[in-house]
Amino acid sequence: MLNTPNILSIFRLCLVPVFVVVYFSGLENAGIYSVCVYVVATLTDFLDGYIARKYNMITNLGKVLDPLGDKMFTFAVLCCLMIDSKIPLWLVCLFFLKECLMGIGGLIIHRLAKTEIPPSNIIGKAATVIFFVFCCIIVVYDGLSPSTAALMVGTALAVSCIALISYSRSFIQIVKSREKDAD
Repeated sequence: MLNTPNILSIFRLCLVPVFVVVYFSGLENAGIYSVCVYVVATLTDFLDGYIARKYNMITNLGKVLDPLGDKMFTFAVLCCLMIDSKIPLWLVCLFFLKECLMGIGGLIIHRLAKTEIPPSNIIGKAATVIFFVFCCIIVVYDGLSPSTAALMVGTALAVSCIALISYSRSFIQIVKSREKDAD
């Protein structure tokens, strides 16, 4: 079903190539302009979630589009930073691997527990905010050393991994609860 939150998520997905084009445009203030695109995308993320919850407009399509938009945007930003030699390739690969593990793990738990995947928790939301802030700083500030940029992205990735562990614990509790109910 195509509703306002889903349209906002689709819009956010459409902003991914816009960010990349602006980032590599060669414009004098390309970093600032690309961060503006990133800010708009992030605002649509908060807005679509707010509208979906407040007006009970949560759909299965939205459950796919929203996280897809988030991950695609973060991945695109990290790839731009890597191509621009601001962060190393291994950090981008680590981010991609973590996202794949989360996706596959979520599907497995969904099938095992035959239940909805729990919503993001405060640690996951904090990881998203940290990624956003650190990536904006790295994009805008040209004088940042690659090691400092890598440390910033590594820190955000570490918080994301803590969120992954937290989600895994929640999933395990759900599976155990389902097993008890089945007995």
